Amino acid sequence: MDWKIFGTAFLTLFLAELGDKTQLAIITMTAKTDSKLSIFLGASLALVFVSLLAVLFGGLLSQYIPTEWLQRIVAVAFIIIGVLMLFGKL
Repeated sequence: MDWKIFGTAFLTLFLAELGDKTQLAIITMTAKTDSKLSIFLGASLALVFVSLLAVLFGGLLSQYIPTEWLQRIVAVAFIIIGVLMLFGKL
């Protein structure tokens, strides 16, 4: 296991998820129920599966598209999502 990559992935995802819409939705769900363990397990499992899909999809794409182009594509996608959110389209 490459601990440097592990740490980078953990820290990046941890910081990116703080205060995002998903975390706010989980806070809202938790406030409405006493079943906090169910929400924690469901949210954790969802994040694990989303991360698994990203790793598998990224691995597949990297076989056909150079890494620097993948980074550019993702950067443009983030900009588009940000603009759409800014104008209330997402």
